[in-house]
Amino acid sequence: MPQTVYYIIFTILILLALVSTIIVGNSKQNKEGNPEYEQKTARNWTRLTLFYAVAALIGIIALIRYI
Repeated sequence: MPQTVYYIIFTILILLALVSTIIVGNSKQNKEGNPEYEQKTARNWTRLTLFYAVAALIGIIALIRYI
């Protein structure tokens, strides 16, 4: 399979994870289950951004080593 296909699959997976996280974070159940979630938005976004950056870096490294 060409490298481009791997990059497209990887990008789609990351975008799906990002969208899913945003949906869960804004869900009514999450807000009712954890009322403090809305008050700590800066910390939550920082932590999520760091998580996605690390996951993306690990994924890119794994993809490069695989190819």
